[in-house]
Order: sequence, then C-alpha cells, then structure tokens
Amino acid sequence: MKRLNHLMNGLAAVAFVTLFAQCAGNAGQQSTTVSAPANGVSGLKIAYVEVDTLLTKYKFCMDLNEEMVKKSENVRLTLNQKASDLDKQKQEFQTKYQNNAYLSQERAQQEYNRIAKLEQDLQNLSNKLQSELISENEKNSIQLRDSINNFLKEYNKDKKYDFIISNTGFDNLLYANEAYNITQEILEGLNARYVSKK
Repeated sequence: MKRLNHLMNGLAAVAFVTLFAQCAGNAGQQSTTVSAPANGVSGLKIAYVEVDTLLTKYKFCMDLNEEMVKKSENVRLTLNQKASDLDKQKQEFQTKYQNNAYLSQERAQQEYNRIAKLEQDLQNLSNKLQSELISENEKNSIQLRDSINNFLKEYNKDKKYDFIISNTGFDNLLYANEAYNITQEILEGLNARYVSKK
C-alpha cells in the first residue's frame, strides 16, 4: 500500500511537472523588440512573454491545474481505499490460514488465488488510472498551448511583431530590456477572453 501511495504521489508530481514543462516549452510564445541584428536586417519588431507568469496567473491554466489536482486526489483516494480493503483481506486470510480455519488445503488455495487476482486487478486499475491521468494531462497541455497560440495570432494582427519569444526563467532569454516584455498585456488579454466552466 505504501508503494501504491508513493507511486500515486510520484505520478501526480510527474503530471504537474509535465503540464508545466509542456506549457512552458510550447505554449508561451513571448516577445521582445530587437532592432538591427548582426546580419544587417534592421527594423525587426520583437517582444517576449514570461511563460512562468502565464502558467501561474492565466485563469485557464489555473483551472486546468486545479482540475488535475482533484482528479489525481480522487485516483489516489480510490486506489488507497482498494489497497486498504485488499490488505484487510490478506490479513484475514493469513490469520485463518495460521489457525487452520480452512476446511481443506484446496479451499485455502482458492482463497489465496482470489486474493492474488484482486491484487493483480488493483495493479491493473492503478496502471489504467495513471495512464488516463497522463493522457488527460497531455490533452490539457495541448489545449493550453493552442489557447495561447491562438490568442497571440489575434493579438499580433494589430501589434505586428516579427517575433514573439517565450522566456522561462533563464532557459531562452538571458537578457532583455523590460520595455519589450508584453507578458502583462498577453495575460490580461488571455484572462479577459477566458470564460471559466465553473
């Protein structure tokens, strides 16, 4: 049961990290304005967006995260309850077996096989639920990325940036003038457009 708890906690952590990593890597296109690059092309209009800010303050992302936390918790509770029930049955079997409470060795073997099947069924259920969580997390990541990308396309029709660059911590952009940071504009636009399902 402890192994199952660790597995579920690990899965939840992986799901959140994956969601954030995918959101950060694919969803947040940020922008910075740069002029006169080294290759001689001048007049490029570039801006950047801080993805970390979008992930923590974009209401859609917050709702997706909250939903995933609830689903992960429900899965964990379901599996913990089933594991607890299985442990009780194992203990009862062990006690009966030690006290020679079974009429025959064949009956004891049948009960042992039944419990072993329950244990395998629980493992299969755990794998299935974990797979469903991962799949839903990937789907959420795609929805989030599409939401941000679609907004940026609309937003850029008026702004006419040549590039909108994403920045996650120090991953992509080591330095930029804050004047080219359009994160707040993007965040406000995304949140204004988003209608919560709640």
